[in-house]
Amino acid sequence: MTTEAHFYQAHVFVCQNERPVGHERGCCNTKGATKLRNYMKVRAKELGLPMTRINTAGCLDRCELGPVMVIYPEGTWYRYETMEDVDAILNDHLVGGKVVERLRLSLDQ
Repeated sequence: MTTEAHFYQAHVFVCQNERPVGHERGCCNTKGATKLRNYMKVRAKELGLPMTRINTAGCLDRCELGPVMVIYPEGTWYRYETMEDVDAILNDHLVGGKVVERLRLSLDQ
């Protein structure tokens, strides 16, 4: 185990993949992912989460379930649809350290 400092305590990868209109798998971007990611970045700053990085990701391969994100170091996957969902993830998971079960994706999804 290393004692070196880390840049971030949490790294959030938010899918922003865009597929052609009508694609059979769909895509996170057409389901509001960009608007919700932008909201998440603003709220993370407002909540004072300086050790949290919200990043745009390419396809996370859960297109049918989107929009989706994954939070590391835990590797917790979420599906979210609203600003209220984003708030729950920020407040409960990133501030409070508790997984938001109603939004969590299981490994078989």
